[in-house]
Amino acid sequence: MAQWKILISDSLEEGGKALLADQADVHDRPGLTAEELLECIGEYDALIVRGRTKVTRAVLEAGKKLKLVGRAGVGVDNIDLTAAAAQGVKVVNSPTATSNAVAEHTLALLLALVRQVPRADAGMKHGQWAKKDLMGAELDGKTLGVLGMGRIGARVAALGAAFGMRVLGYDPLITPDEIRGRGAEPASLPDLYNAADVISLHLPLTPDTRNLLNGEAFSRMKRGAYVLCAARGGIIDETALLAALESGQVAGAGLDVFATEPPGLSALVAHPQVVATPHIGAQTVEAQERAAIDIATEIINGLKDEPLRWQVV
Repeated sequence: MAQWKILISDSLEEGGKALLADQADVHDRPGLTAEELLECIGEYDALIVRGRTKVTRAVLEAGKKLKLVGRAGVGVDNIDLTAAAAQGVKVVNSPTATSNAVAEHTLALLLALVRQVPRADAGMKHGQWAKKDLMGAELDGKTLGVLGMGRIGARVAALGAAFGMRVLGYDPLITPDEIRGRGAEPASLPDLYNAADVISLHLPLTPDTRNLLNGEAFSRMKRGAYVLCAARGGIIDETALLAALESGQVAGAGLDVFATEPPGLSALVAHPQVVATPHIGAQTVEAQERAAIDIATEIINGLKDEPLRWQVV
């Protein structure tokens, strides 16, 4: 009989499930409701989630046998970390698995913006040949400002440099030398806002970063800059962004995340200078398989009391 019981409450790729099943009794229940989770969590030694499942204080307190919560992906804002620590439950994630996918999607949003790809495609699908109306811009020679020079930010910096962009980096948590080592020139926020033609956000959502890009920040930017966010909703003040788009202070925005998800057909989503996608930055076959294998390995290591690579608490 298996030594441990593991609950998967959101989708997980087959490679990860196979690793888990080799070591434990695995119950795969994607789509589990909050009420159902509360009712059954007491049976399990470990829980694996994505972003949908909310691991609340009540869930953690009900998990009398719970030793580990694993997030297949990066963000752990759906897990009450304070409550987990209080209950002695370790929280782990798989932070490296989706970095390249998110970085590539960020560049996809930027290219779609500067070359007006959505508008061109929509016209073609309506039988229109709007060539004269679709003047674009090139990335070569432009300045890219990256806010947050972690794994994803550093990858975005490398991709921007490959397009011939000058890259400025801001990150209050690492040294200027580390920023240089990750492919960007260190810059203060005011200097970055003043110089960047494109500003890309790669920060976690924290009390310090919530609404970091607000009306004041937009007013400091170079007029006609582009803004990209495939990090977390809430870092951008969406009302202020809409106003900046309407005034022309911001030329366009590529958004994969929103303060409320799904956002519905809001004025921001519907704006002609916005390219919006439904939080798909990490949605590649390769990234999801890596995330599943990484979190499965981490959970098994944790249950065996072996060293953890990505313990959050």
